[in-house]
Amino acid sequence: MKTYQHLFFDLDHTLWDYDRNVTESLSELYQIYGLQDLGIPTFEKFFDAFHHINFQLWDWYNIGKIDKQFLRKERFPRIFTQAGGNASAIPAEFEEDFMLRTSSKPHVFPYSKEILTYLKEKYRIHVITNGFNESQAKKMASSGLDVFFELVVTSETTGYKKPDPRIFHFTMDQLKTNPEVCLMIGDNPSSDILGAQRAQIDQVFFNPEGKKIELEPTYTISHLRELEDLL
Repeated sequence: MKTYQHLFFDLDHTLWDYDRNVTESLSELYQIYGLQDLGIPTFEKFFDAFHHINFQLWDWYNIGKIDKQFLRKERFPRIFTQAGGNASAIPAEFEEDFMLRTSSKPHVFPYSKEILTYLKEKYRIHVITNGFNESQAKKMASSGLDVFFELVVTSETTGYKKPDPRIFHFTMDQLKTNPEVCLMIGDNPSSDILGAQRAQIDQVFFNPEGKKIELEPTYTISHLRELEDLL
């Protein structure tokens, strides 16, 4: 086992339980705004449309095809249309309410805080995320994750998105370190694993669902507790 000094964590889907937090928010919004009266017959249709459209837009954002403004402006009009609703009837504050409501949710993956407490005694730990500054900061504060990290690097701050190796180079420059003593931990093969590989950083693929991927990560885990055996 190599001796690492710096651990880089992804946030969404790795520590912060994006799916659970988003599902709660969408359920609340469906009821509060009466979306059944706006042409979306069931929450399930709204939920399915959200996942289809949101995934597509974030995929485009991560490869630089769209920017933050386009994503936030187009997200719910496209979701409403996909779900059979009337996009022109979306309340003006809907996107902002979704962002604030979701980023205020506290749910994290099992053993997140326990493993961070363990690792913080041995390593300097940081976050590298493609999320937006304000929402990621609020997620970390609301969930109590913020106290564990020394440096938080976002794509919005650096202008580079994982898997662009420059976001990793930026982080290492800030820390005055090199790839040999760094380790990236994340769930996304395209951004976290490929990005770290491009920066010549070892990787831990967090894969609780047992996905098959073409890349070969340095390590693979299915539960955060397994980091104790690696580190």
